[in-house]
Amino acid sequence: MPPPDTMYCSQQIHVPPELADILKQYTKAAIRTQPKDLLLWSAAYFSALSQGEALPVKERLELNVATQKTDSGLTPGLLKVLHKQLSPGRTCSKEELEKRWGGLCLPMEQLEKLLALGNFSSDVDWMQFLALGCSSLGGTIVSAMKFACEILTEDDQGGPARIPFDTFTSLYTFLASLDGEIPQDHVAGFLQGLQEEANKQGGMIQVSNFYFVGNEV
Repeated sequence: MPPPDTMYCSQQIHVPPELADILKQYTKAAIRTQPKDLLLWSAAYFSALSQGEALPVKERLELNVATQKTDSGLTPGLLKVLHKQLSPGRTCSKEELEKRWGGLCLPMEQLEKLLALGNFSSDVDWMQFLALGCSSLGGTIVSAMKFACEILTEDDQGGPARIPFDTFTSLYTFLASLDGEIPQDHVAGFLQGLQEEANKQGGMIQVSNFYFVGNEV
């Protein structure tokens, strides 16, 4: 006969005091992030938590992005999560990017297309990859730059979404070079006009400075 089930009383069961808060924070993170594969995302979440790394967690619950060209799964919120995880270094390895991307349950075929489009080697220039990610969210270079400003800004949500003009110039120039249909003199003239606005704002640029003019680019 199998041995009888061991009976425990509440006094015999030790519950780690930090367990309740860990589970509470995990649950809130899962609700905000809405991962497509909860188990896969949970593994990435607790791995990052145990190593003191940036968590694969959105800052807030997102609505569907109506401007996305395809339902790739990538959203501004997820791209911002990747930025927090991978931006401390100027570059990241493809392996690290694949790990973080997979932890957010994003489709690997989408990642492969972005890597091929940027012609990246074993090391990935993170800001250039971010620009490509923004481009995949919007149908135009202007929409891509709007997403970039909103992801990179340190302003509060709903604020002007300011970023350094040098950062804007680097991302915009990179995307324009990949586009191949924007004349160089047009790019130079557009950036020169924005430089004047940035000089008035301490070297910062914001969405309202370029969005209307940018629709002509």
